[in-house]
Order: sequence, then C-alpha cells, then structure tokens
Amino acid sequence: MRFTTIFFDLDDTLYPTDSGLWLAIKERMNVYMRERLGIPAEQVSSLREKYYMQYGTTTRGLQEHHDLDTQDFLAYVHDLPLKNYLTPNPTLRSIIASLPTRNLIFTNADSHHAERVLTALELRDLFEIIVDVNAIAPYCKPMPNAFKTAMQIAGETDPRNCVMIDDLPRTTRAAKDLGMFSLLAQASFSNGDANAHLTDWSELPDILERQ
Repeated sequence: MRFTTIFFDLDDTLYPTDSGLWLAIKERMNVYMRERLGIPAEQVSSLREKYYMQYGTTTRGLQEHHDLDTQDFLAYVHDLPLKNYLTPNPTLRSIIASLPTRNLIFTNADSHHAERVLTALELRDLFEIIVDVNAIAPYCKPMPNAFKTAMQIAGETDPRNCVMIDDLPRTTRAAKDLGMFSLLAQASFSNGDANAHLTDWSELPDILERQ
C-alpha cells in the first residue's frame, strides 16, 4: 500500500447515517440558536443551513455573525446520550485495526464529542490523533487550509500519501482537488466527487491496495 496516513471523518462516517444522531445534533443547534442567541424561530432552520453551506459549518457562520460562545455551543449541541444512537461495529474495528497506516480522526466537531463517539463505538484506541475544529481554526472542512493544517498535524508533507474518508461529497471533492486519495462513504457517487466510494467497510483494504 502506498498510503501512509488515513484521515477518517467522524459523524455519519464511522456510524450509519440513519442512526439519528446527526438529526438530534441539528435539533439541539436549533434550540440553542433560538433560546441562547435569540434568533427568531422561523429563521433558525434556514439560517443554520445557510451558514453550513457558506462557511463549512454552522458554528463558523454563528461565529461570524453572532456573539457566539463557541465552546458553550459545541458542548450544548453534542450533549446527547450516545448509547441511544450508536452501536459498536466489530467488523469496522477489525478492518481499521488491520490497516498498516497511521489513522487519524479529522472532524468539524470538537475533540470532546469525538472522544465520546469513538468510546461509544469502541474505536478510540485505533486513532493516533483527533484533528478537530479547534485544531484547524479558523478553517474547517472543506476549506483547503483545513486539509493543509491537518496534514501538518499529521506530519505529512505530500498529500499523495494521504487518504480522506468522508460522507460528504464536498469534502471528498476538496481532498481530491488537493491531491489526496478521497473515498466517499456513501452509496451515491458522481464523477468528480471522489476518487472512489465504498458502501461496505470490508471493501476498504482492497480499494487502498489497488491504488
């Protein structure tokens, strides 16, 4: 295998998108925006999505346009009983453990949330570093500087040595444009979104070996 480092996205990548966790997080964002920031209820959902599309994360948009206590916001939106949403996947654990690469989490969430999710999934010991939204500030995925910062943290200088696995086409597309090998972790796949895609984690070793 020619790759030395794999960046794994966290939410909706290391667990199924239908778990309900991300929907619950978005609902807590809505509550925070309405109750803590005083944004009119009828504007909350559209504004959340607008910021997400424009800035990469809702958090970045709120930082730009509102008096946001970032750490309070992140703590609030992620304060959920993860055991109600997440179930460990022994197959996934076995596959990641078998990889000869350095494996890092690269997420637009904060490290506390990442630690909790990885612990719930029984995967924490398999990841050397968590590159979170605070580590790449003021950037976030899919900004090119976010990827460059993540590479610096990983000690990588050549993007061709790196793999990015993410569930969002805009993230895998940005990683591909930067020179990484990008894998879209979902069934739908459009030309240019990524170098390849996977729908079953058991496919991962063969995909990487063929490159």
